[in-house]
Amino acid sequence: MLDESFKNAAILVVDDQDANVDILLGFLETQGYTNVKATVHPRTVVALVKSFEPDIILLDLLMPHLSGYEILGQLKSIIPSTAYLPILVLTADMNIEAKQRALALGAKTFLGKPYDLHEVGLNIKNLLFTRYLMQQLENQKLILEDRVRERTAELEQKIADLTAKNDL
Repeated sequence: MLDESFKNAAILVVDDQDANVDILLGFLETQGYTNVKATVHPRTVVALVKSFEPDIILLDLLMPHLSGYEILGQLKSIIPSTAYLPILVLTADMNIEAKQRALALGAKTFLGKPYDLHEVGLNIKNLLFTRYLMQQLENQKLILEDRVRERTAELEQKIADLTAKNDL
């Protein structure tokens, strides 16, 4: 079953087909995920990402009005380069060019429709775990940067004190 630490992960499902959204929402619910939103309107994705702050996005590529490629491009402009937001592409377009283009635009992995829900679930868990590790790494980096700043200030003060003593 689902690791307790991931059950509240924010998951955003983006697909223009209600049936696909229903399948994914039902699957995610049976897997224990409790914080899931979905849209069949690709034009709303950027606003949803800003307000919902998903931990992972499940994204279709072939949609009217705004393709998954265009969404990936928009997300690239609003997500900091230091952030790791995994995007799992679920699409019927399985040609190599589509895969390469989606991955180049920031998708982390790519599954074809019809997809195996077990494989989708494993990919979600793996991507969420990777996001967790990346967040831990970023937190450790910030902690170390603070320690270096503190230690540098201490050493600068000691140097200043020693310089002042030598000037006497």
